[in-house]
Amino acid sequence: MKVEIDAYSKEENLWKVDQRITNSAGNLCLHLIGNMSYFVGKEIGGFQYVRDRDFEFAGKNVPKSELIAMIEKLEHVVTASLEGLDECMLEKDYPLEVFGSKMTYNFFLIHLFGHFSYHLGQINYHRRILDK
Repeated sequence: MKVEIDAYSKEENLWKVDQRITNSAGNLCLHLIGNMSYFVGKEIGGFQYVRDRDFEFAGKNVPKSELIAMIEKLEHVVTASLEGLDECMLEKDYPLEVFGSKMTYNFFLIHLFGHFSYHLGQINYHRRILDK
C-alpha cells in the first residue's frame, strides 16, 4: 500500500473521485489502515486503537506523508500482532462476530487478506486512471 500511495505524482490526486469512482485512494487507504488497525492490531495484538470508520470514508486531504507514516506504523502493528499469535489460536474463535456468527481466526485472517487485496487493487486502478 505504501508503494501505491507513494506512486501518486500529484498529492491532490489521492483525493479525486468522478462519477464512476466514488472512493478516493486516500479514503481507501484510511479505510484499510482503520480496518487492519482494529481487527488485527487491537483485537489480535492488543494495541490501543479507536476506530473512526466515518472518517475513513469522509476525511479528506490528509497529506501523503502522513498517510505513509500511518502505513509504516500499521506495518509494525500487524507484524507484531501476527508474530504474537500462537498457531494453535488459528482454529479458535475470533473474539468478535463481525458477520453475525462465530468464525475462526484463520477464516477471518483470510477474509482480511482478500479485503485488503481488493481495495489495494482499487487504489492501483484509481492511480492509473485519475493521477494524470
